[in-house]
Parts: sequence; C-alpha cells; structure tokens
Amino acid sequence: MIERLLERARRRADGGADALWRRVERTSVAFEWGRLKAAGVAEEAGLNVRVRHRGRVGVAGTTAVDASADDVLTRALASAELGDELPLAFPAPAPLPPVATFFQPVADASLDRLMAMGRSLLEQLEREGCRVNVTIEREAAETRVANTAGAAGAYRSTAIGVSAELWRIAGDDVLAIGDTYEGADLPSDDALAALVRSVNLRLEHALRVVAPPEGALPVIFTPLGLSALMLPVTQALSGKAVLQGISPLAARVGEQVFDRRFSLTDDPLVVGRAASRSLDDECVPSRTTCLVERGVVQQFIYDLETATRARTHSTGHGQRTVFGKPVPGYTNIVLGEEGALGAVGAQHAAPLQLGGGLLTEIRDGLLVDELIGVGQGNVIGGAFSHPVALAYRVERGAISGRVKDAAVAGNAYDLWKRVGDFGNDGRWAGARYTASVLLDGVSVARR
Repeated sequence: MIERLLERARRRADGGADALWRRVERTSVAFEWGRLKAAGVAEEAGLNVRVRHRGRVGVAGTTAVDASADDVLTRALASAELGDELPLAFPAPAPLPPVATFFQPVADASLDRLMAMGRSLLEQLEREGCRVNVTIEREAAETRVANTAGAAGAYRSTAIGVSAELWRIAGDDVLAIGDTYEGADLPSDDALAALVRSVNLRLEHALRVVAPPEGALPVIFTPLGLSALMLPVTQALSGKAVLQGISPLAARVGEQVFDRRFSLTDDPLVVGRAASRSLDDECVPSRTTCLVERGVVQQFIYDLETATRARTHSTGHGQRTVFGKPVPGYTNIVLGEEGALGAVGAQHAAPLQLGGGLLTEIRDGLLVDELIGVGQGNVIGGAFSHPVALAYRVERGAISGRVKDAAVAGNAYDLWKRVGDFGNDGRWAGARYTASVLLDGVSVARR
C-alpha cells in the first residue's frame, strides 16, 4: 500500500509526499480487587499520508483494510487545498543507526502467560486489609515509513507494561500505592520481584501518619514524583513552543540556566525501551540529542514542519498518528548529571531505601513520591502548586511517616537552579530515566 501510494504521489503532488503505515497487535489483562476483570486481544492498522502540493501541505489517514491508495491520496490533496503554505522538503535517503526494538519473548507472550504473571503478582502483594489491582499490556508492532525523495525505513517493535497498585482503606484514610515496569522485553523474575519490593517498601513507610512540616524546606522528589518539575522544562524545550512564542527558554541557548549538575538528553537508541527506534515517523534517522548540558541549554527538539518554520534542521523527533499531522515528541528522556546516560541500563529497580541515599542530608523536610493534578494549568510557565498524593516526612535523616493534607509549591525553573544532589536510585519511570533529586527551598504547606 505505502509503495503504491507514493508512486501515485510522485505524479499527482508536485511537492512530494511521505507516508507511514503501522500495525499493532495488543494483548491486555486487568485484575481488580484481586479478581480478573478483563482480558483480550486486539489488532489495528492504519496509514497516514502527507502531501505538499502547490506550496500547501495536506494530511489524510485511514484504518480501512480495503482503502485504495488513490482514495487516501485524493483526500490528502483535498486537505492541501486548505492547508498551510510551507516550503516543506522531505529528507533524502540516509544510513539508519542500529537499535534493538523487537524482542521475541514479548511477541510470543500469550494471554495465558500474561494472566499467570498477573496472578503471581497478586499472590506476592496480597496482605490483610489491602486490595490489589494489576494491569498488564503487551504490544507487538510493525512500522514502515517512506517518502517520494527515496528515504525509507521499517522496523518491528515490542513493548510491555506491568503495573501493580495496592489500596488500603482504614476509616477516612484512603491509601493507594503503585509502581510500574515498562520496557521492550519481558520482565525477568528479578524485575517483578523488584516491583513487589517497591510497592511494599512504600507501604511500610506509609502506615504511620505524621503531621507535615511547613515552610521553605529541602524536598526529595523520587523518580515517580518528578513530573511536576519535568513537564515545564520538556515543554519549553520543544521547538513548537519556541515558534509559538511561549517557551521561557527560547532565547537562552548557550546560557547557564540550571544547576551545573542538571543535564537532559533524549535518546531513541537506548536498547530495551519501548520508545526506541532507528528513525522517526518522517524518515529522519534517530540520534541522541543533548538538550541541556551541565545546566546550559543546548538545543530544542524539532520535526520537519517546526524545523522548516524555524529555518533549522529536524532533530528526528517527528511523531504521527493515523489521522493527524506529525508533531515533535520525545522518546527516552535521561535526566541527571553529565554522564548519567552511561549509567542507564536497569529497566526497573527498587531502591534499597526511598530517596536514593539522600535522606541523611535532611534534618526536617519532605520526600515526595506522587502529586495530585500534575499537568493542569499553565505548565510551561514553571509555577506549580499541588497537593501530595503520597509523601513522607523526613526528620533527622530518616522517614518518620506519611503526611496527609499537605501541598508543595514553587517554580520549576528556579528550583532546578538549586539542585542539592542526585540519589543513587536511578531507574526508568515511564519513558524518563532519573534518580531521586534533592531540591532546596521548596514551599511546603498544610492544607
């Protein structure tokens, strides 16, 4: 289909075209309150095409199995009549870097295998007075992308996510604690045991409730609790935000903006990660992109459209769905001190203690594992104020108990200038690799 479509596009679209075809086969299992709630297998496939004709860009997509190349192309050309004028140029053929994206054990994992994995986790997490939820989802996908300039690439990929959540309801105290394994290969027994230890460790510290501290305090954010501080930075480092004039970092390339221990990299070539790939959804070869190095802003991420508008080159971050036009998007984000990328390896590891060895540096403060309402409001501005969903008070270098009815606030850009230290518990949390981070001067208040 994709070859026929591009062959016709060479004749009908005077500015060329590119296309993406993707097929995904998905198996999912869900246990709720210790019982099987849902299990199933689904498959979907779709085609997306973008054309440039008479100086304008148009997009069309389809999931119909009997769709004709001419029909999809005709709709894309009709879209171009109303599309933006853009001197978009499709990339020429280029060598693609090798990266392992397909793991046979995940592709072969049956529904029965996943259900057995889920039941094993339920048994390991079972404890009196608590209810357990487990969700497992695996995917096997095939992607093909090509353009009329001759560039093309294809790869198979796998992904699996295993999440476990433990609920404890005691009177008016509702406690929910969870963790997740995500990767491109099946989790080993050790990885699943680490997931169980991670949940149990958080629960043990949470059984005792203590009063929260107040004031501008040192706060440790665990890898799971860093989203409120990372979202503003990653949004501001998108070339789309720069073009829209809303990025606080737009004019600060080459400047020392953050603490010297803060480095940020996006790496689509990490082995064993679900977001890794040898090329993006626009035929641009993948490469490691250093966004911030030792606190100095280096560059932004771009897809072909945003790069064209900014008069620069794509960084290989084009992502597209079946029915939408490509947009810039991250793959595997690595946060830490310079050189942290070389330490990336473990897909999931439960720390020996919460806080990654940073607790001893705190006389009175907080350890934040989860916040409520992250991602709402004017995120890119950096200011945040969130109630805690799961946080612990730290007194004299040790966790004294879980705090309730507390909130943390601050500005992400300011706080990243005051990094106290990074912990020794580096791990993947979704598509982000980081250790716990100690930040000074975070505002903590009782609610």
